[in-house]
Amino acid sequence: MPRTYTSLTLEDAKQMLSAAEAKAASLGIPYCVAVVDAGGHLVAFLRQDGALIGSIDLAIDKAATARIFDKTTSDLATLAQSGKPLFGIQESNAGKVVIFGGGVPVVLDGTIVGAVGASAGTVEQDIAVAEAAITALGHQAQSSDGLNPKPTTLKGKEI
Repeated sequence: MPRTYTSLTLEDAKQMLSAAEAKAASLGIPYCVAVVDAGGHLVAFLRQDGALIGSIDLAIDKAATARIFDKTTSDLATLAQSGKPLFGIQESNAGKVVIFGGGVPVVLDGTIVGAVGASAGTVEQDIAVAEAAITALGHQAQSSDGLNPKPTTLKGKEI
């Protein structure tokens, strides 16, 4: 029997990218931002004029990393340090795992429905741009400590 799951839609992704673009403009930094669906596949991508070429793959890989490991990339950074349980994880998945901030899962009622990745500024700026994208859907990003409220509504698509 086929299973169904909720995922971000293209319309969700467009809304997210618009908010991320506005946040990046407020920072004065040209950004690359990627949105992936529940399966970790690219739904939409934005590269602002002047954004670094190297940020293209980083934004996409941050989003995919956040989804395939169901953690923020900054949480993975902590867990991937020498002597920690995920040391060396960045070498997995053909080396596409990113272990610094800017990748954030999108959570709906406790279920991850996609993720966003942002790349161009400092880790703190990248996280702020990614979180602005999520907030555009009327949600807060779920922190690693689980203290942020979980989203209650999202225009998800049953697949």
